[in-house]
Amino acid sequence: MNVQDAYLKACLAELEALKPGNVHIFADGHGMQVQHFIDSAEVSAPVLCDDAEYGDRTLGQRIFAALEVTYAKVACNTNLGIILLAAPIVHAVLQYPHLPLLAGLKQVLRETTLEDAELAYAGIRLVNPAGMGERHEHDVAEQPRITLLEAMRLASAHDTVARQYSECYGQLFSQALPLYKNYIDRWQRPAWALTAVYLYWLSSVPDSHIARKYGEAEALQVQQTAQEHATAFMALENPKDYMSTLLKWDQSLKQARLNPGTSADLTVITAMLAMLS
Repeated sequence: MNVQDAYLKACLAELEALKPGNVHIFADGHGMQVQHFIDSAEVSAPVLCDDAEYGDRTLGQRIFAALEVTYAKVACNTNLGIILLAAPIVHAVLQYPHLPLLAGLKQVLRETTLEDAELAYAGIRLVNPAGMGERHEHDVAEQPRITLLEAMRLASAHDTVARQYSECYGQLFSQALPLYKNYIDRWQRPAWALTAVYLYWLSSVPDSHIARKYGEAEALQVQQTAQEHATAFMALENPKDYMSTLLKWDQSLKQARLNPGTSADLTVITAMLAMLS
């Protein structure tokens, strides 16, 4: 599968998974609808991935262009985390096709530049995510003075997307991807396997989007609840038996305006890597 198809199909597949607190085909939320995410995936895919049409580009150019066309289409932040995570994977596949994906990804991350950081920061400012402008040094509200990888390393202690850069997507490759493949084999239902992936991410680390908006304590509380649901859900022979419980939790999170957006972003990337491996 080529990288553009993998990106687009992963974005769409994630919407079919029941992800409590996030937007999915069973329920919209947070002022956003499933169609916003479909539109975002469709307009960003060629800009992010199609070098035949758009020419060779730097990593930062991919990130900014994909965020720019998305925001022009939907006027809200639907896929910032997805694009920040997907762009290095896309760049590795297209720039280093002769290397295994992980080796190419390591090369891409080592080669990030100040210009990559400038363009990524500009894209982040454009979509204006919650929590921007709250760090004392190297915040995205300022002009960067370091490379994109260096910026991500500084942010990695409190941002799970940044941690993927600093750890070369280690948790994705070593834990999330095998878990996804295991539950596809077990259940033969990709959408439910992605629900398992989502619950894995939400239960393994405090969700960065919730923490930025509502604080670490709130994110930790959601993580602890997610651990209970993940344990119960993943033990089932038929995942549909847990559907009503997940839908009730989904409604509760949305009523509290808690959106585990980072966990959803990481779920997309898990699916994308599975399609490329």
